[in-house]
Amino acid sequence: MSTRSDIPVNTRRRSLVAGLPLLVCGLGLGDAAAARPALLRDSRALMGTRVDITVAAADPALRRHAVELAWREMERLVEMMSHWRPTSVVSAVNLAAGLQPVPVPPELMRVLKMAQRESQRSGGAFDITVGSVRGWSFDPHQPALPSREAIVKQLPLVDFRRLHLDEKAGTAFLATRGMRIDVGGIAKLPILEAGMETLKRHGIASAMINGGGDVVVAGPLDGRPWRIGVRDPRAPQRLLGILPVSQGFVVSSGDYERFFMRDGRRLHHVLDPATGCPTQGLRGVTLVARDLESVNGLGATLMVRGAAAGHERMRRHAGLEGLWVEADGRTWISPGLAGRMVAAG
Repeated sequence: MSTRSDIPVNTRRRSLVAGLPLLVCGLGLGDAAAARPALLRDSRALMGTRVDITVAAADPALRRHAVELAWREMERLVEMMSHWRPTSVVSAVNLAAGLQPVPVPPELMRVLKMAQRESQRSGGAFDITVGSVRGWSFDPHQPALPSREAIVKQLPLVDFRRLHLDEKAGTAFLATRGMRIDVGGIAKLPILEAGMETLKRHGIASAMINGGGDVVVAGPLDGRPWRIGVRDPRAPQRLLGILPVSQGFVVSSGDYERFFMRDGRRLHHVLDPATGCPTQGLRGVTLVARDLESVNGLGATLMVRGAAAGHERMRRHAGLEGLWVEADGRTWISPGLAGRMVAAG
């Protein structure tokens, strides 16, 4: 991952970020030699990717304390929601599938409710029970894919309507033995948002958190927007443009983030719940909104349903902007976003 030289990056961690969809540039537009706010940037591996926190504050002790608390909060939520961790609440829900409801904390209940809403809006194009299809590994060093027979056997377990949430009792229940939820496509943004809210509660008014190409921004940087470079899915080493953002969310999904090649085909991590296989439509999607609810899970939905669904969602949600690249290489960008982006050079 290349970055502007404004904020140094530890290059020893570069292997964690191969294929990220966004290039995040830490200073505002129109860099000048004028005085800049004191910055702290810290990076850690979290949620299977690299997460960067950048904060601006004059007091170095305040910066360090707030950032450490943000890491603790995000790590707490990852421990709760990761289906890879056997001690997580999500793993407990999966183990109890077909047997009994499991108590879930409010933070996870919120994520599960978001997943249900996006599943309903998308007609099942987004479905966290796609985690029931096992056998895929998109680790480029150890790639794996399930057999067609295994996918066919597991597909009947993919059905978001059989995830029963009881908000009053605070429980989640998968109705059929063998079902599994994977909240990876819906939990990352709430976890990043929780980190940002922690920073705000501890005196940070200007910050950016980038988690594997999903970005949360709060407050301008010294009166200027933060700069987020949007990568081209057709050539991820190239930028489509620079997006100035002072508040809100920028999220990306694409077939170039986690993938491997097999028999000339690109097999990537966004699975179509109807087939149990990687999507075949859009190459990449970038969405921009002020609020979390407008964009959370939508990138995966559009990777499944394609450009027509994207146009429909844009018409229904004021303030939602985006761009996507189709399988044939055509790029579409919403008028509002086109008016905000500037040339990468």
